[in-house]
Amino acid sequence: MTSPIDATTTPAWTDLTALRKSFSPDLRGWFAADPERVESLTFDLADLRVDLSKNLVTAEIRSALVRLAEQTGVAERFAAMLAGEHINTTEDRAVLHTALRRPADASPALVVDGQEVDHDAHAVLDVLSAFADRVRSGDWRGATGKKVTHVVNIGIGGSDLGPVMVYEALKPYADAGIQARFVSNIDPTDIAQKTADLDPETTLFVVASKTFTTLETLTNARLARDWLWERLAAAGVDVATEETRTEAVSHHFVAVSTALDKVAAFGIDPANAFGFWDWVGGRYSVDSA
Repeated sequence: MTSPIDATTTPAWTDLTALRKSFSPDLRGWFAADPERVESLTFDLADLRVDLSKNLVTAEIRSALVRLAEQTGVAERFAAMLAGEHINTTEDRAVLHTALRRPADASPALVVDGQEVDHDAHAVLDVLSAFADRVRSGDWRGATGKKVTHVVNIGIGGSDLGPVMVYEALKPYADAGIQARFVSNIDPTDIAQKTADLDPETTLFVVASKTFTTLETLTNARLARDWLWERLAAAGVDVATEETRTEAVSHHFVAVSTALDKVAAFGIDPANAFGFWDWVGGRYSVDSA
């Protein structure tokens, strides 16, 4: 892959700069003057139909933007991304959020830095899906045998904002029997408020931290664990020994992490730790590196 091209040095950039100086937006006027505007600015791209006609763009501007993409090698860099080349030059990493949407039997198989990406990604996705089904169906039970009614996600940054966005967007289609809450603020008031009315016997915590060392996340996870033990004890559940406390945690905590030793030390069964990879950047995935 060639080095990035400075867009401002290209002829297309010069053309766009000139167009900007003479640009006078008039959407109604454009439609009145050009009966073919919708047709000329509408395109089919795979499963998408893209209509640019209602945007402040003309055919001339569109053509200049296409030339800019061509002159800066956008298509080449897109192909490099899909192939797993290290286009994240700052951290010397591949950028493969797209791999999480590849079919399991995609051909040719994607192998990056010795990792069979398709196989590994779908192995985790399958485990995640099976776990979600267990929680929804009631097969996953808390320490006292009760079904989960509330899930509390503990994370920060991309491991908080992404889940919040997805939950709020898809709430109308969610299982009405399970509600989610989100904790990211290291101020203990946040988690205290989010758990104040919860039943420890029906609450499941998801701790999202790749290294399982993130200060804010681990601080809140420990507070959640203390809350669980205290509330279970108040309900008459035996959490007096290290063994019974660890057993309780294994029923009420799962992790999104690859640091299985730290996950286990916290009390979470490593079998209930769902991994992810540094080639999925935070801005591209709900839980990511």
